[in-house]
Amino acid sequence: QVQLVESGGGLVQPGGSLRLSCAASGSIFSIFSINAMGWYRQAPGKQREWVANITSGGGTNYADSVKGRFAISRDNAKVYLQINSLKPEDTAVYYCNVPVEGVDYWGKGILVTVSS
Repeated sequence: QVQLVESGGGLVQPGGSLRLSCAASGSIFSIFSINAMGWYRQAPGKQREWVANITSGGGTNYADSVKGRFAISRDNAKVYLQINSLKPEDTAVYYCNVPVEGVDYWGKGILVTVSS
């Protein structure tokens, strides 16, 4: 079992920045079994979409819609998402995702609202 808790969301003006954090906790075996960690988001009225992920070796991947504006990083069992040059269409609930031993674990999500 892995528990994920996101933080750092909120209301930001277009062009602004935010840093989302996600902390993973659980059994020692589960935590040490974590390889990739990632972020998804779900905008109002839309399906959840993948945003970015990072492997235990530091390799990163990004959705085309966020490439160049978002940066994912990690520190042991924490993963971060630096989001810059925010646009209104980035408004969404952002979810932390960690697959462990074939099971997808999700945080409860955190709301990011981009509005003037």
